[in-house]
Amino acid sequence: MLWVAVAFPLLAGGLAFLIPSGANVFRARYSVVAAGVAFVVGLLVMAGPEASYRGIPIAFAQGYLIDLRVDELNRFMVMFAALFGLLVTVFSVGYMEGRSRLREYYPYVLISVGAANGALLADNWFGFIGFWGMILVTLFLLTTIGSTDASPSKVMAAAGKSMVILMAADVALIVGVGLVFAATGSLTISETSMTVSGALGVTAFVLILVGALAKAGSIPLHSWIPDMAEAAPSSVMALLPASIDKLLGIYLLARIALDVFEMTIGLNLLLMIIGAITLVAAVVMAMVQHDLRKLLSFHAVSQVGYMILGIGTGTPIGIAGGLFHMLNNAIYKGALFLTAGAVEKKAGTMDLAKLGGLGRAMPFTFATFGIAALAISGIPPFNGFVSKWMVYQGLIEAGTDRYWIFLVAAMFGSALTVASFVKVAHAVFLGDTPRGLSVVSDVGASMRFGPAVLATLCVVFGVAAQIPLAQFIGPAVGMSFPAFPAAIAAGGFWSPTLGTVLLLVALLVGGFFYLLSRSGKTRTVSVYLGGETSGERSSDSLSTPFGRLRDDADTRVLGTEFYDSVRRLPVLSRLYDLGEAGAFDIARLAKVAAPLGWLLSSAHSGRLSAYVSWVVWAIVILVVLILVL
Repeated sequence: MLWVAVAFPLLAGGLAFLIPSGANVFRARYSVVAAGVAFVVGLLVMAGPEASYRGIPIAFAQGYLIDLRVDELNRFMVMFAALFGLLVTVFSVGYMEGRSRLREYYPYVLISVGAANGALLADNWFGFIGFWGMILVTLFLLTTIGSTDASPSKVMAAAGKSMVILMAADVALIVGVGLVFAATGSLTISETSMTVSGALGVTAFVLILVGALAKAGSIPLHSWIPDMAEAAPSSVMALLPASIDKLLGIYLLARIALDVFEMTIGLNLLLMIIGAITLVAAVVMAMVQHDLRKLLSFHAVSQVGYMILGIGTGTPIGIAGGLFHMLNNAIYKGALFLTAGAVEKKAGTMDLAKLGGLGRAMPFTFATFGIAALAISGIPPFNGFVSKWMVYQGLIEAGTDRYWIFLVAAMFGSALTVASFVKVAHAVFLGDTPRGLSVVSDVGASMRFGPAVLATLCVVFGVAAQIPLAQFIGPAVGMSFPAFPAAIAAGGFWSPTLGTVLLLVALLVGGFFYLLSRSGKTRTVSVYLGGETSGERSSDSLSTPFGRLRDDADTRVLGTEFYDSVRRLPVLSRLYDLGEAGAFDIARLAKVAAPLGWLLSSAHSGRLSAYVSWVVWAIVILVVLILVL
């Protein structure tokens, strides 16, 4: 099944290009079926034994050009990459209806799934880099399709930035792999092992790490994600930056940290520093955003910090927590972007100031968004809490006397995440309904399927966290987790089952007192703000036809104003200004390289002799480097 898991989505995507432009309905249904078959193949890979598939030996080094291998680390990722592809494809049937470039959209989605499976299963650095780069191409092409409210210049700017940052990181990755080959003489990933000592080992690790962090979206290589969020369709954000790119980036980080390199305390500390900065800085930026997509994109960056932090602890429970959080994040972040797409489809805007009261008009979307928001906030008994708790436990086992600051940062980040989603819930789904949104209704079945599945997984992987831990995460890190419903005991104590029961009891008690409070007589009055009524359900509220006909100013309590005081704090205001001005955007370095680009462009004379001389000199330089290193 290994080559089928890679070849089938790629072939299905290629065939989708042949479907005529006028047959969009058939193309969508064909893509759903193809994505479903790819998911079934992913299930078979997950359920099968460890295996490999090899062909075409490489003459100059140990290894094979076609080299696929499944083990405990990548088997569950292949299944979930295919699952995310299926859910996004089904969601796109309704979400992308009536949009242009559908002849390209569905093929790119299927090709992305096949390339992701290829990168995850590749046991040869050549093949890995090839599939890894293919994802970059589909990311660029899917971004150029654009969202409904983004100008063409904004779309191309976002696509170009993602290309610049990720391509530069990929160059670093290729150079790092070259150094690994120079040190080991092997291109087979599973047979590569080297110590991170001396200039060669440290340089190779750092360069490959750059490739992994850029793909995952860690600070300072993150700026392409917020820009892409405002320019690309929400379904593309759910598939790539929120899900597949996170799987690939953290998979590469885990692979080099667990198998390829022998980690040192200094490198573990480096990872923890990057993780802590990423999770705190990104969530602080998310709090003040007024665009739903951009807010979610900064949270997508922030959550990467927990994954890097967990792997950086170097402890089994911390590494398991980092991998589990990678999976959980892909689940609830995919759900959040899909529900944001549903809001965009029905309300026609992502501006938080123009939204409100959609909880009544879109109850299903509100419910799935609420579950995913609770999960990303780390509220028990949802899946995000369990993986965050494991990361905390990993930091404790690594030594709170040395790493207490990282534990504080992780908990602080969780608190700010909760605060941020309180703002989103109020701005989008609660409060008064603004003008023009009274006729909004919930989405159809195709756009409910994906969020429903992902929201269900948020609950199941929290209440019965022992199932994914015992089946997926534990085998990947060599840990044994108890079966459901036993408590998870790994240096600490947490029972998802018992915790769920206690929370349900608390909710029942709270519901009883709520009903008791409603048994008496109450008096309903209008709510006044500055002399104007804004009370929900009052006769002249802006949420009623009468109130809107009065053409009054919008006196709603906007969620966008929740943390304006934070934005105005002396130190943070300066940092926010710098951030919005792009001072921390690593893509600015591309301007420094502009003269070099002009020089290389001018060297393209079109003469064959010049190109042949470049190839000869490149071979000479590579030979010298290999001999010296």
